[in-house]
Amino acid sequence: MLHFSLLLLSLTLSIISPNLCDGNAEVSVLMDIKASLDPENKHLTSWTESGDPCNSNSFLGVACNEYLKVANISLQGKGLTGKLPPSISGLKCLSGLYLHYNFLTGEIPKQISGLTELSELYLNVNNLTGEIPPEIGNMTSLQVVELCCNELNGSIPSEFGNLKKLNVLALQHNRLTGQIPRTLGGLAMLERLDLSFNHLLGSIPINIAKEFQLEFLDVQNNTLSGFIPTGLKRLGNGFSYKNNRELCGAAFASLRPCTDLDVAMINQLEPFTPVSNTTIPQNIPQSASITPQCHQIRCSRSSNLKRVGIIAAIVTVIAALTVTAFVTIFVHRRGKQKIWSKSETPDRRFSMQESSREISDYSCAWDPTQKSPKTCGFCVELEPKSDSLQSFNLEEIESATWYFSDANLLGRSKFSAVYKGVLRDTSAVAIKSVSVTSCKADEAEFTKGLSLLTSLKHENLARLRGFCCSKGRGECFLVYDFASKGNLSDYLDVEDGRRSHVLDWPKRVSIINGIAKGLTYLHRDDVDNPKMIHRNISMEKILIDQQYNPLITDAGLLKLLADDIVYSALKVSAALGYMAPEYITTGKFTEKSDVYAFGVVVLQILSGQSNLTGSIRAAAAERKFEDFIDKNLEGKFSESEADKLTRIGLICVDELPENRLTMEDVIRELSNSV
Repeated sequence: MLHFSLLLLSLTLSIISPNLCDGNAEVSVLMDIKASLDPENKHLTSWTESGDPCNSNSFLGVACNEYLKVANISLQGKGLTGKLPPSISGLKCLSGLYLHYNFLTGEIPKQISGLTELSELYLNVNNLTGEIPPEIGNMTSLQVVELCCNELNGSIPSEFGNLKKLNVLALQHNRLTGQIPRTLGGLAMLERLDLSFNHLLGSIPINIAKEFQLEFLDVQNNTLSGFIPTGLKRLGNGFSYKNNRELCGAAFASLRPCTDLDVAMINQLEPFTPVSNTTIPQNIPQSASITPQCHQIRCSRSSNLKRVGIIAAIVTVIAALTVTAFVTIFVHRRGKQKIWSKSETPDRRFSMQESSREISDYSCAWDPTQKSPKTCGFCVELEPKSDSLQSFNLEEIESATWYFSDANLLGRSKFSAVYKGVLRDTSAVAIKSVSVTSCKADEAEFTKGLSLLTSLKHENLARLRGFCCSKGRGECFLVYDFASKGNLSDYLDVEDGRRSHVLDWPKRVSIINGIAKGLTYLHRDDVDNPKMIHRNISMEKILIDQQYNPLITDAGLLKLLADDIVYSALKVSAALGYMAPEYITTGKFTEKSDVYAFGVVVLQILSGQSNLTGSIRAAAAERKFEDFIDKNLEGKFSESEADKLTRIGLICVDELPENRLTMEDVIRELSNSV
């Protein structure tokens, strides 16, 4: 009977298997997208059939969700000259599509409506032509639609009235004609509507003025007529309407008063009626919320109900037969086997179904719709001392980094990328992009870690200026002050060709002092400032500003990251020699773990070497400065200070943590003698 059950199970899997979302299917879709977007293969050379879309080293601009399904395509400003292919609808779990600032041509394929989980669509600043597909109105997860600065024609689809989650609709600088659909007045979540520089006619729908979330409306440079709803007066400078000669309205000083003819023309317009429900996908009950399917093992579709019914029946039969078989076997063997008692219950391996849980989307912290468009804002509660932080929106981040230009890329790791940026106030910043798949899945842990990051204020810590988290892009951006002199690793192993990177002795002493002060601040322990262990101190984590002051970066960042990312970072730290020996046996970090890494950094700064070989350590222990102190200094250093700093460094890297100094001890030693 058991064999018969397994046979039925095998048959069931053969029926189900065509619907499975395997990686090869997504790679095939991506390769078709590549051929269409980049026909000359100039820009997407990292996209290969043998590549892995979820590996950051291949498939430029592609990111996966935590279930290893393609969730994001970010190719803005890449010089793409092709067309958007219909096959893109095959990426069923795509939530963000960013193809703006390219040279794409052709029409927007109607098949794009198959991306039912897409929340952000950016096709602006291209050369797209044709009409806007009304099928986009079926993409009910959309929050942002950016189609401006193309050559689109025809009318604005009335089906857009179905996009109840829409926050931003930007259609400016196209060749659109016809009236503004009155269905847009039913979008309760709409905050920004830009229809300027088109050929639209008719009046501004009255119900648009009733959208209380609306903050920005631009209809300038069209051929609109009739009176402007007085309710739009509340928008102030957020409402632009100039260069529409036939508009009137008593509430707006720059417009002519409305006449009886104007009112009569408005009254002749047919009354507003909601968009027909026929535009809504028929398989989804109108009263039901649409639950994303991409957290499941496969992207199930609700279209093939017959197959689902058959599968359900087969599974039921299998379950019954399997239970019967196992009961029979269990009864047969019960007398021969020991039954586990509660106190003896062995460890069990949870199945995927038992252990899986729906990962939080950080419904507040990661939602780009809470404040202004595409802005995370401060929906998490932060300490009062962090009120000075800025809340950036995605447009500001993109503009600052020139749309994440490779020229602005400062560095990349497994979990993040860092870009140089220039804000609108001309200040330079470093923007760290962290994928949502690298962050803790638990919202409480994430918000607690973020709050901790924002509370850190010290002259020797890299200052977090603000953040922006985009659910559509699946990324969080941390904005720090820019350190113009790079990081300390740039000043190691200096050869003759890089003499400008040789730090003189006073700078080295000052940098060691600054690092010690920053770590002492982290290790403080009082009511208002609980202590923090950095866990990942290294030369690369010490930035240098214009005045050669050291700035410790990534303090508290590991609090935000998923365990596998943390372990990966710690493996790198161990390989470079920064890992305290006791961590190997205990698996725990203490302040003394940071002290050990600090000691390694001190010895590296003094020797100018990244690799502290046995001979270098021996020379340090014997105070043979001619073999230990960086030869690039050409003997220009203080032997008394070198002796004190070397002693501090060696004590800090003692094998036994109890023999090491505390950071307060280090500060005391430095202040007394250096």
